[in-house]
Amino acid sequence: MQSDSRNAQLPALLFLIFLAAASRLLPHWPNFGPVGAMALFGAAMFDRKWMAFMVPFAALYLSDLALNNLWYAEYYEGFFWGFNAWVYAGFGITVLMGLGLLRARQFSWLRLGGVTLGTTAIFFLLTNLGVWLGSPLYPQTVTGLVAAYTAGLPFLLNSLAGDLLFAALLFGGAQYLAPRPKTEKVRQRV
Repeated sequence: MQSDSRNAQLPALLFLIFLAAASRLLPHWPNFGPVGAMALFGAAMFDRKWMAFMVPFAALYLSDLALNNLWYAEYYEGFFWGFNAWVYAGFGITVLMGLGLLRARQFSWLRLGGVTLGTTAIFFLLTNLGVWLGSPLYPQTVTGLVAAYTAGLPFLLNSLAGDLLFAALLFGGAQYLAPRPKTEKVRQRV
C-alpha cells in the first residue's frame, strides 16, 4: 500500500515542477512566485523527501535554461548551463526548514505562517549576500552590504507576498481536499 501512495505522488510531483517552471516564464512581479511555497509544501507532503528537493530544483533549473538561453541570451556567450548557487542554496534551506518544522499530520496555520516568514527572510539574507559578494555594483564594505540589502527590499516584499499567498493556496487546497474522517449520524428518537 505504501508504494501505491508513493507512485501516486509522481504525477503531483511532475505537475508541481511544470507549474513552478512555467510561473517563472510568465509575466509576473519580480520574485512573486510559487517556488518557495512549493518547496515548503513538498517538504510537508511528499513521502519521499528527495521529492521535496526535486520540485524547486528541477523547476528552477528548467526555467533557468529557458530564461538564460531564450530571454537573456544576448548576455551569455553560447548555451548557458549555469545556475545561481545562492538561489539554489536558499531553496535548499527552505526545504530543510520545511522538513524539520512542517508535518502533514500536525498542520497549523500559525506554524505555516511562521515557517514561511522565516524561510523568506533567510532566502532574502542569503541571496542578497550573494549579490553583494559577486557583483561589482556594491563595494565589499559594510556600506556596500547595507546598500545591497536596501536595494533588495522591494524583492523581499514581493517574495513574502508570493510565498504567503502560494503557501496558503497549496496548504489550504490540501486541507480542503484531504479525506475527512467519517462520522456516524446519530438518529434522534422522537
